[in-house]
Amino acid sequence: MQNQRTGETDVRGRFPTETAGLPEARRAEVVPLSDGDELELEIAPVSKRIGDAVVRMLAYNGSIPGPTLEVSRGATVTVHVTNRGDLDATVHWHGLRLENRYDGTHDTQAPIPFGETFTYEVHCPDEGAYWYHPHIREDYGQELGLYGNILVVPTDPDYWPAVNREVLLTLDDILIEDGAVAAFGDETTHVAMGRFGNAMLVAGEPELTLEAKRGEVVRLYLTNTANTRVFNVAIPGTRMKLVGGDSGHYEHEELVEEVLLAPSERVVVDVLFGEPGHVTLEHRTPERSYRLAGITVSDEPAAPALAHEFEVLRTNADMAALRERLAPFVDAPPDKTLAFVAEMDMGTPEGDAVYACPMHPEVVSDEPGRCPECGMKLLAVAVTYTCPMHPEVVSETPDRCPKCGMKLMPAQAGREPQGHAHHEHTHEAHDHHGAHDHHDHAGEGSHHARGHAHDTAQGIEWEDDMVEVNRMTTPANMRWKLVDRDTGAENAQIDWQFRVGDQVKIRLVNEMDSDHPMPHPFHVHGAGRFVVLARDGVVEPNLVWKDTVLVRTGEVVDILLDVTNPGRWMAHCHIAEHHESGMMLGFEVLA
Repeated sequence: MQNQRTGETDVRGRFPTETAGLPEARRAEVVPLSDGDELELEIAPVSKRIGDAVVRMLAYNGSIPGPTLEVSRGATVTVHVTNRGDLDATVHWHGLRLENRYDGTHDTQAPIPFGETFTYEVHCPDEGAYWYHPHIREDYGQELGLYGNILVVPTDPDYWPAVNREVLLTLDDILIEDGAVAAFGDETTHVAMGRFGNAMLVAGEPELTLEAKRGEVVRLYLTNTANTRVFNVAIPGTRMKLVGGDSGHYEHEELVEEVLLAPSERVVVDVLFGEPGHVTLEHRTPERSYRLAGITVSDEPAAPALAHEFEVLRTNADMAALRERLAPFVDAPPDKTLAFVAEMDMGTPEGDAVYACPMHPEVVSDEPGRCPECGMKLLAVAVTYTCPMHPEVVSETPDRCPKCGMKLMPAQAGREPQGHAHHEHTHEAHDHHGAHDHHDHAGEGSHHARGHAHDTAQGIEWEDDMVEVNRMTTPANMRWKLVDRDTGAENAQIDWQFRVGDQVKIRLVNEMDSDHPMPHPFHVHGAGRFVVLARDGVVEPNLVWKDTVLVRTGEVVDILLDVTNPGRWMAHCHIAEHHESGMMLGFEVLA
């Protein structure tokens, strides 16, 4: 097979795009597994139709998503992973508190070469929805379809409220350009904001259709498997009850209009389909809604009828008791403080330059600084000169117009200077690589208490608002850092040490004093699990065990990590491109 990046023949086809002869990706199947069972899991290429394009992707056992492993709480299953993909591989069992040597990172195992097999012992101690995915070139593998769910079924029949049935849905996007998945190289790109897609995939499908019965209560286990996109999910015309998160049930069940999932987070909602007709699973942002799936509700009544039980909002005693135990930690000082910081160095063009914000190009300054709209570092851009009377005349030097003799003026002269940018933007749709229209939403509304102007956007970057600059960013010119505020150590130099049984309060500070302030989903591997204690000093009103938390732009989040498993573990941002650029730390847990 020919390597699409170099044109050279490569038996393994490291980054190929050719689809000829590849099997078509299947839909995922549910594989029930009992304690002690074994499963063969193969990574291999497949073809898949997305819109008008047939693209080459990667799959576990030929399906996107990979097979859903259904396992009882407390069970251990053996999974033999064979790699026939494009790169050396590992499989990370996201959220599971399993034995450290099976965590699936470069710290815990040698990568699986092409054609070889590695055996994992996958222990499932906690109820809930988990997932598996690569931990080498995560940006590439996840984008191409390497993800699958693990459903850990409670042994207590009353752990969840009653429903008619359960459905697991992965939420993803993918970037298609020129009829193929947008190109990858040896170096990760889109490091500034992460790689946003222009086609949405739900359960691996671009046009998913589902069915329900009148009065049916369906439990949806939602998993965000996207590289960087935050999903905000709603189903207008239904009633939705939040019952669970990353690792089990919430303290209080509550009725909600929508649920937010950052990359790698899971949410469990029970949905009551009250009336026959058609409803839509939607992703809602402040600027628009995306159709994710269509649901047809038949007039056939569901049996048994569970609408009455749906109305009951339970409080779970184990989580209520946990709140009492956590009370002393809420006001205690943090044991660790971890800051999220970006450093950008995009270089300076030759000749005259001005400084502009890639996300708000109307913000221009003659001096380096930060954007008053979003706090981002202003980047140096070359000054171009144009004729006011003949704008098609453009020059890199301040010459005269060959048509009328008028002195050429800086093209940036018509923009407002830094600090006087408009707060009222027009929201005309623009084509984002040809598949979906996107809008400029940043900079609207009143300023955040920290001087941030993302109130309307809720401290979330919903779209790629600087497409070309984002595409050019790599680990060489964009450095994402986790900084230990007590020691000054950064990323891999951080070397925390805990003991089994420790309760560690960690303060996560998403710095505005950063070259690109933006939200980060912070994930802790299987050393334990955590609860969110407070956000910006406000006590978390509804507790749930988690392994990932979204820290919004400018936000301070306190978490309490319950340390249970010895070994060498990781914690990192779960935006795949940030993870690949080094935004991670390691820590040791002693028995």
